[in-house]
Amino acid sequence: MISYYTDFALGLVLAFLQLSLLVSGVNEGIVRLLGIRSKFLWAYLRDTLDGAEVARRVPVALRVLTGVLDRLTGVGRWLWARLADLLPPSGEGRSRLPATVLGVFAKLPFGRDPRPAFSARPAPVQSPPLAGRPEGGKSLADLLHERLQEIDHSARGRTNIAQIPPARFAVALMEIATDMGGVERMMHELDTLRSPLYRPLKAVWDRASHDIEAFRNGVADWFDGEMQRLTMLYRRYVRWVIAVLSLLVTALFGMDSLEYGKSLLNDSAYRSSVAAFAQSGAEALAPLKERCASGEDTYSCVTDVLSAPAFAQIFTHAPVTVEMSAAAAGPSWSWQGGDWWSRVASPSHWPGFLITLFALLFGAPFWWDVFRRITGIRSRVSTPDK
Repeated sequence: MISYYTDFALGLVLAFLQLSLLVSGVNEGIVRLLGIRSKFLWAYLRDTLDGAEVARRVPVALRVLTGVLDRLTGVGRWLWARLADLLPPSGEGRSRLPATVLGVFAKLPFGRDPRPAFSARPAPVQSPPLAGRPEGGKSLADLLHERLQEIDHSARGRTNIAQIPPARFAVALMEIATDMGGVERMMHELDTLRSPLYRPLKAVWDRASHDIEAFRNGVADWFDGEMQRLTMLYRRYVRWVIAVLSLLVTALFGMDSLEYGKSLLNDSAYRSSVAAFAQSGAEALAPLKERCASGEDTYSCVTDVLSAPAFAQIFTHAPVTVEMSAAAAGPSWSWQGGDWWSRVASPSHWPGFLITLFALLFGAPFWWDVFRRITGIRSRVSTPDK
């Protein structure tokens, strides 16, 4: 009896782990394809380093046209950069970092790209003046990217940096300060340009008592805290996307946890019955003929049933299914959209769907940890002795 419930627990955990990995894979594919993670970081950096950009009255048709051109030919961002300065300002600043889930996964990927342009050349010996000064120059975010190009690679002509080590950020900022003539000179430039970075750096500079090494460590600690806060904000947005993907995966494969759990218990009991009856002769297999079609050989039927456990039938309720048969030369695909829709629309399956949805929200790492605890598998990472 204990083995029945062990098989039941393992079957459920493996099913939830497999579906959670599918949800995580789809989410990661979308994030990488659209470059959401790196755009999210650089939108925050531009808001923090350079301040909010000047909002423009942009027609919706122009926004859609440049987005389509960028996806098809890659010239949408170039066209946007040429037309943005010609549009009339709306009179208010606009943050580049969206404040809603829809903005992060719809507006940010297809709007104006906040990432700097990729360059394979090393950082210049001396940085140009900051943008906004009478002599012109580059923004502070662009100057920062020049100091990080050794850890960068191109993503359609833009930087692909999605994570900056705090120590490297502090060193890059010190290099920029050196090019400007020192920390005091950089602080004066930031104050003149009304950069949002001025106030936190001023607090760190005063707390360090104008000591360069203490200032560098303080900047690294401050940026580490900002990255932790930004990570929590990003996870808050991603959590809703994971919920939507979990709902779609549950509905697509018709994963009813209650029905699946019952199938696992029946499968274990059926296998035990086969093992017990097989030792008593052919007459003892008579009760098992109920699982077989009329006229079908009992041994062939039992072999087919045993070769298709409940775990292998997780995806058999999808609109499109594939079946591997020994008689056929290859896999056979079949469309069963009508059966899938009747299953999804049946209220009797909704409680099982709801349980599956909640289970997938825990994520693949949680179910992998549960699986390791049940099976006793230990992690290869060993902690050093104290």
